[in-house]
Amino acid sequence: MPKSLLEQLRNYTVVVADTGDIEAMEQFRPQDATTNPSLITTAAQMPHYQPIVDGVLVDARKELGEGASDKDVANLAFQRLAIEFGKKILAIIPGRVSTEVDARLSYDTEATITQAHNIIDLYQKAESDASACSLRSHPPGAA
Repeated sequence: MPKSLLEQLRNYTVVVADTGDIEAMEQFRPQDATTNPSLITTAAQMPHYQPIVDGVLVDARKELGEGASDKDVANLAFQRLAIEFGKKILAIIPGRVSTEVDARLSYDTEATITQAHNIIDLYQKAESDASACSLRSHPPGAA
């Protein structure tokens, strides 16, 4: 049986998915993946990912307390959503997930570095919390 174009491509390069769609990862099985806030926002609006979004919102509300504003809860939840999607993707792919910082921080070096460190810390915390899961992360631009 002839190989698909994707299988042929794998003979010459590493396939990296640029999406937050977990089902696409399961279907096409890339080596690595990259996500960014806009891709995560798109995926989070898909009905079949609602349980991930709901769980992150509940956890954010619990962490900040009942007195926290909806805006503060939403901001924290959005930061954590990329990590939750990244963890799901890492359970599928053999390689790495590059979780990008918010593009609105492009001209704010300190804020970019702070957010990158926060992303790394969240992945490391997730790794220490996961007994049977090996998480790999690297900041944007790292090999």
